[in-house]
Amino acid sequence: MKSRSPLVNRIAIAVGAVVITAVVSMATTLAVSKSIEGNATAINLAGSLRMGAFQLLASAMSPARLGSNGAQLQQKLTDYEQRLSHQGIMRTVPESDDHPLTREYREMLRIWQQELRPALLLHTSGTPVTDQLLTITEEFVTQVDNLVNLLEQRTEARIDLLHLIQIVSLVFSILIIVALFHDLKNRVLRPLRKLVDIAIAVGEQDFSRKANLKGSDELSRLGQAFDQMTSELALSYYELEAEARDKTRELEKSHAALELLHNASRKLFANHDLCNGAVPMLQELEKLLGIGPIRLFLHDRHSAEPVEALSTSVKERPFYCRDHQCNACLVTPEQYDDLPVEGNDGRRLLLPIRTPGQLLGTLEVWYPANEGLSQTARRLLETLSDQLATAIFLERQITEEQQLTLAEERTVIARELHDSLAQSLSYLKMQVARLRRLDISGDHKPAHDAILEELSTGLNSAYRQLRELLTTFRLKLDTPDLRTALQQTVNEFSDRLGYPVQLDYNLPPQTISPNEEIHTLQVIREALANAVKHAEATEIVVQVRFESPRVCVRILDNGKGLPGGDQPLQHYGLIIMQDRARTLGGNISIQNRDTGGVEVAFNFVPKSRHLITTEAINT
Repeated sequence: MKSRSPLVNRIAIAVGAVVITAVVSMATTLAVSKSIEGNATAINLAGSLRMGAFQLLASAMSPARLGSNGAQLQQKLTDYEQRLSHQGIMRTVPESDDHPLTREYREMLRIWQQELRPALLLHTSGTPVTDQLLTITEEFVTQVDNLVNLLEQRTEARIDLLHLIQIVSLVFSILIIVALFHDLKNRVLRPLRKLVDIAIAVGEQDFSRKANLKGSDELSRLGQAFDQMTSELALSYYELEAEARDKTRELEKSHAALELLHNASRKLFANHDLCNGAVPMLQELEKLLGIGPIRLFLHDRHSAEPVEALSTSVKERPFYCRDHQCNACLVTPEQYDDLPVEGNDGRRLLLPIRTPGQLLGTLEVWYPANEGLSQTARRLLETLSDQLATAIFLERQITEEQQLTLAEERTVIARELHDSLAQSLSYLKMQVARLRRLDISGDHKPAHDAILEELSTGLNSAYRQLRELLTTFRLKLDTPDLRTALQQTVNEFSDRLGYPVQLDYNLPPQTISPNEEIHTLQVIREALANAVKHAEATEIVVQVRFESPRVCVRILDNGKGLPGGDQPLQHYGLIIMQDRARTLGGNISIQNRDTGGVEVAFNFVPKSRHLITTEAINT
């Protein structure tokens, strides 16, 4: 065992030696016990041969040798001869010709086959045993005794060998264990006591104690590490005071930031305006922590990319700004170039704006790469993200409640229209049908027919518009927005046409108000209804796109187009579509396409709070 070997290796060697000793002891014990297996049976069988020889001699002396007694003697000789070659005896006799046990066994067989057995067969029944027969019998019994003695000696020798192996294994195991305990005492217990004393001294701020352990095992290296640790602790202890002063200053800064967050959160929740409520607070936080710029991106389930909602520093006015008189986030290009952004030695930290089970947005924070961002600043920004998540969630909840209230009001209006105006129009249609059945003749018949045709056309158009309006009001939306309503409308008209209507929608979330959504949806439904009724088209595409600052809607089909290239006179559906466009301050055009079919183009400028109204109108 090497004195400089690692501790684990030394223990492993000692344990391995004990295990090997035990395995060798068990293996040799098993081998020895296996070698003497059957010796007891062989000894018993060999011992019974002596008595059998005298029994055969007694049978040979009995009178009436012939007849049944002769046959019995012959049978006994045969049985005795089988016992001589019994498997229990044969297993103990080695195959080697030079082995003493083999020679004794063969000599016993020779005496039996050549002397005793012939003598027994030749002996006259009823006559006394001759001296020669008695001598041969005694000689055979003596040979059997020799064989039994050899078997007993062999068995005892194997047992003695087994005892010796066990004693040697026991002594060797004890020596290994004693050596292991001695080694553990010198190389484990004593170093451990020193290390415990050093640990107690370090706890009492005494860094002068040293282990001074020599060697290359684990505890020696641990002692050397303890000595190095005490030296470094002595130096670190004095550095902690300077660090504590730095932490105090950082805590004071954190306290000021928390106070800022507290004051700004009340304004944020009370104002219900994310930009006006958050930008001043974020700018003050940037000055306090030495970071910036900060941007906020909102996520929407229907938008593949996040939408920027606010920024503390931009070179140009963002599209979401609703107050073009406010210049809080605008900076000069020179100032923007000095900010720690991408390409200007800046690093970015992304913080999720989330509520339980819902990701609302992402807060993007830029900071100087050479200064880094402290853990305290990170925690403050995480607190800020939680406050923004709460404010955004409450604002969205209020908006959704308002939209749901509007949807309920639309349902009530639809029910009232159905119960009043729809029934009145149905009554007027029936009256016009009655007038058509009257037999009107004379000079006034053409005038009457023209009037009835005009009344019928107007009533049919008004009734159809009313049905479309009722269908729009009765739309059931899981999320009350334009995309969902349009998808339901497209599915409805796809079923009516028998082939799918394509929808191309890329309008950013919350771009238009609920009132604008209703008018846009009604224009699209009217255009689809006209295409279904008149166009005979096989392909219809609905496009809703945001081309800043306008929302552009196009309904394209490949039908037969407008007769004469212009809309038909007295077509009330098209007139209503134009009225809706004027209501939104936009315009609508209906014309034939060069490739065939009709194109309905409708665009307007949204008046929602996400766009600059004055700049949009000028555009």
